[in-house]
Amino acid sequence: MATRRAAKKTTARKAAKRRGTAGKKTAKTRPKAKASAATSYPAVTPYICCKGAAGALDFYKTGFGAKERLRMTSPDGTIGHAEIVVSGEPIMLSDEYADMGVFSPTSVGGSPVTIHLYVRDVDGFVNRAVSAGATVLQAPQDMPYGDRAGTIRDPFGHRWMVATKKETVGKAALRKRFGEAFQIS
Repeated sequence: MATRRAAKKTTARKAAKRRGTAGKKTAKTRPKAKASAATSYPAVTPYICCKGAAGALDFYKTGFGAKERLRMTSPDGTIGHAEIVVSGEPIMLSDEYADMGVFSPTSVGGSPVTIHLYVRDVDGFVNRAVSAGATVLQAPQDMPYGDRAGTIRDPFGHRWMVATKKETVGKAALRKRFGEAFQIS
């Protein structure tokens, strides 16, 4: 065992001399943390506030086919934090916490944010969401950029642009389809 360690050190020194790094300190690299499916998140994860988050969780399950993976409920029944998965991606949500400046769109008169969500069947998704209480803002239609897309508002004030990718459209085709309406770079 000791002979093997000594041989490894000698081999490492010889390799460092060949590279010209002998005697120089090198930064140690940290191993990357392994993420499990239950705890991994994309770099950007929507975190929405809903007035009546328990009801919102029920709506997202029924209307969006969401799967709940975590719920943290305080003794008074408010949701401090919850996580759902919609179309394979996580979304976090909570109830309002006015003392912390956390308000829902219904309390502040709407939201300037639209959450974009790709799904397999946009028409079916929108119909299901509407049956559960969502409002159609723009019915699904084929768009020049290659998606079939529509926009809905959920009962908690959040806007969702829901789309199904129909074709990949390059910049040249986008320029042709949009004409002078947009500069595309």
